[in-house]
Amino acid sequence: MAKMTAGQALARVLISWEIDHIYGITADSINNTVDGFYQERKNLKYIQVRHEEIGSLAAAADAKLTGRIGVCFGSAGPGAVHLLNGLYDARQDRVPVLAIVGQSATGVMNTNFFQEMNQDPIFADVAQFHKQVVSAEQIPNVVDEAIRSAYASNSISVVIIPDDLSGKIIDFVPSKTRKVSGTGQPLQARPEDVRLVIDSLDKAERPILWIGQGARDAAEEVTAVSEKFSMPVLSTAPATGIMPADHPNYMGCRGRLGTKPAFETSEMADLIIFVGTNYPFARFLPKNIKSIQINNDIADFGKQYDADITVPADAKSFLSALLKEGKQRTESVFLKASQVNKQNWDKWLDKLADDDSEGLSAEGVIKGIKSIADDDAVFALDVGNNTEWAIRQLPLNGKQKMTMSSWYGTMGYGLPAGLAGKLSFPERQVWSISGDGGYAMVMPDLLTEVKYNIPVINVVLENKSLGFIQHEKIVAGQALYGIDLLGAEWAAMAENMGAIGFRAANLQELQDALKKIEELQAKGNKLPILLDAKIKNVDPIDTHTVPVDPVLYDKKTIDEYREQYKLDEKTQPALSVIFNNVD
Repeated sequence: MAKMTAGQALARVLISWEIDHIYGITADSINNTVDGFYQERKNLKYIQVRHEEIGSLAAAADAKLTGRIGVCFGSAGPGAVHLLNGLYDARQDRVPVLAIVGQSATGVMNTNFFQEMNQDPIFADVAQFHKQVVSAEQIPNVVDEAIRSAYASNSISVVIIPDDLSGKIIDFVPSKTRKVSGTGQPLQARPEDVRLVIDSLDKAERPILWIGQGARDAAEEVTAVSEKFSMPVLSTAPATGIMPADHPNYMGCRGRLGTKPAFETSEMADLIIFVGTNYPFARFLPKNIKSIQINNDIADFGKQYDADITVPADAKSFLSALLKEGKQRTESVFLKASQVNKQNWDKWLDKLADDDSEGLSAEGVIKGIKSIADDDAVFALDVGNNTEWAIRQLPLNGKQKMTMSSWYGTMGYGLPAGLAGKLSFPERQVWSISGDGGYAMVMPDLLTEVKYNIPVINVVLENKSLGFIQHEKIVAGQALYGIDLLGAEWAAMAENMGAIGFRAANLQELQDALKKIEELQAKGNKLPILLDAKIKNVDPIDTHTVPVDPVLYDKKTIDEYREQYKLDEKTQPALSVIFNNVD
């Protein structure tokens, strides 16, 4: 037992859960809590952000990248409300985050005092656990319970603390209860379910494996199953990198963030085995394809599609059992054709990357990043066309990590996620990739990277447009109204903020900038870097549908699509054409 303020006891609880940094902005309604952080500053680093939203987004990114709980805080009223964007991002992606929220002192509560609000209802929707403490003695125990709750259900916990309570002296006794950060034992595959899937595989001619985040701890098994059963593999966008992106059997993602081979392979399949995903766009797949859903959350069954077979099981457990029981399949024509289709696609992206005759392409920038990215680099992706370009080309091959705002899709995610990535993995190279729209929302927190010597390489793809929305307006036949953005010299602004800035408007300037970035890293640079890439405003290829198959689409539709995206028939034949010509 030791006497200390309840705020310091709170900090001790965080440290006992191996939490070593926390994001937020102090204020009069949370000063006593922050003073407790100060008392434990050797083991708990306070990262002062410039906006509470950045703190909550960074906490969400911490959780996505590490599997450990992310922690942020905010003051009563406006600070609390600012936290919501990042908390919703974490909730939608099902990762554990704790938010500590200040409140007016108990003596002025219920008196219509300055910034006083009834904050519990504000968090009732986003947080599974949300409590306001009523005594100083409760604070460490409630925070401990909040962390356990967040881990138990991969959810959000909010603890609201009147400021005078966290400043009171209490007798603190550390909890002896084991700190458990998992959600229980993996759900084991049942032999009868494995047999059902094997029977379906034996009858299928063109099966594919489709993985989601739930397969993250089963990377080796995913690759082995693909090779043993001769199956092309697709992933959801946030699951990119679980199977090495350069593996010949990996087709990429389907949809706006996807690829031609992924779309065509999934259209031609006669069996889809979904593992560890609640893929929201499965409802748009052809209805004549048999589907199997393997998931350890039975609540996800039937949410997106009516699967023919449902298997309650952990991905690793199920895939391991499948490998033991199933027989080796001969490499199929379907897999060979899919591999050729992928090779063609990669060559096409390279061609786009190498052409700056009409201006620097986004593909060229991503290829440049790929050329100097470390084998274990961490990538933080913002939301927009930049996500599309990055997902299609980044070297996500197992050791690298990638984080994105997948279900919530909030612009401004890239910079705070890069900040979190470098704090969580200080020895790794970390990149954030943003469009100029998303970056402008959060750019003041480049100062946070400068203040704490956090050398993230921040890339801004400036095309002076809300490009993702631009595409939607083009498809809808609407005027391109309300999407144009005022450009800026982002590199010069970064220099004025104390960072290192580079500007590139063509391939030569890009190569020069990347060379200097490599040199800075080799010398142990400690400052954040901003690469301002002035790219041409080109609508990237829309792969949610790829109408190039003469069996399925009329000539006019095919010709218009190929002309729009310069996708020539000779180098990019339809998968069905490749299929009919593979030996």
